[in-house]
Amino acid sequence: MKLKPLFDKVVVKRNEEKETTVGGIILPTAAQEKQEVATVIAVGEGGVIDGKEVKMIVSVGDRVLYSKYAGSTFKIDGEEVTVVKQSDILAIVED
Repeated sequence: MKLKPLFDKVVVKRNEEKETTVGGIILPTAAQEKQEVATVIAVGEGGVIDGKEVKMIVSVGDRVLYSKYAGSTFKIDGEEVTVVKQSDILAIVED
């Protein structure tokens, strides 16, 4: 899959959630809370948006935290990805 987002858009793939609790209880997929931590898989070029220059800060491979209701989710080649504006990304997760 190759996506090229436009302007200030970023394509992210949600990181897999753990399937067990700290106590070792296995959770069914439906009971797992979706996290808003994802890996950046494509980044737009930025540019002038609404009269303001937007520089892209995130890079492919960054782990990011984004707003819960941000973006649009799509299934491409059997993989679920979300397209968000860079401004919907709250933080870059560093180890």
